[in-house]
Amino acid sequence: MSKIHAAITAVHGYVPDYRLTNQELEKMVDTNDEWITSRTGIKERRIMKDGASSDMGVKVMEGLLAKRGISADEIDLLICTTVTPDHVFPATANIICDKIGAKNAWGFDLSAACSGFLYGLTTGAQFIQTGMYKKVVVIGIDKMSAIIDYEDRATCIIFGDGGGAVLLEANNEGLGIQDSYLKSDGSGRQFLFMKAGGSAFPATRETVEKREHFAYQEGKTVFKFAVTNMADAAATIMERNNLTADDIAWLVPHQANKRIIDATASRMGVGPEKVMLNIEKYGNTTNGTLPLCLWEWESQLKKGDNIVLAAFGGGFTWGATYLKWAY
Repeated sequence: MSKIHAAITAVHGYVPDYRLTNQELEKMVDTNDEWITSRTGIKERRIMKDGASSDMGVKVMEGLLAKRGISADEIDLLICTTVTPDHVFPATANIICDKIGAKNAWGFDLSAACSGFLYGLTTGAQFIQTGMYKKVVVIGIDKMSAIIDYEDRATCIIFGDGGGAVLLEANNEGLGIQDSYLKSDGSGRQFLFMKAGGSAFPATRETVEKREHFAYQEGKTVFKFAVTNMADAAATIMERNNLTADDIAWLVPHQANKRIIDATASRMGVGPEKVMLNIEKYGNTTNGTLPLCLWEWESQLKKGDNIVLAAFGGGFTWGATYLKWAY
């Protein structure tokens, strides 16, 4: 009996209409287009003016269901990877299920910062591989503008809103998710985090006045860790599966910084023509970057393509996943 793999059978994405350009940011903080572009590769990012993460999730889900030609009540499980949930509780996954009418699904949120979608993909795959469920959705969605301080030039230039989702179903042809290499190191938590709002630092007048309910990043330290670990994870997944650069059809890297992406591709020996890159127009959408890339490049993907996804996020969290495209 052939092994069951969890394969992506549909992908869809969504970004808000409003474009926050580097030129507009120049009027808000002490920065300029040349500085932002040369250090990050970002030209603009999308911002959701009204609504919550779940509202973007609904847009994604409507497109995903239509593309696959299925109804919401066919979904067994929805995993929502996000750092900007609608509420601390209930889970945004449950809110999305309610809004789209997924009456037969259960769901939960998974929080692993920018590596969340990779973590969710690996988690969702287990339910397919065991035969427990037939249709599992993994959605990566973030309204980063809700937790960004637009007076902090270290973070406001980087992040944007948006996300995407994939549908996982069983595959008996050897296609789908082949291997995942996931890591975390909590000692890095103070370099990229949101200090207040949890049980350690509940909301008070003081935490609000100190602007501690916004994302904080120590850029140089995070860059150093990310550029090493994301590249290492991608190289490790290749070594474990005896893959050469020639075997790889596409690298799908987390869109945090173009220099980190370039370093990862270089470590893998993969040329720029095989790298999915949309950071210039969306910025870092956190959990949304990987599915947004798959959505934008979907028409170029071919059945059997070897694809490596790699990410690095606050926590620290990082990893890589190897999959064979199924359609």
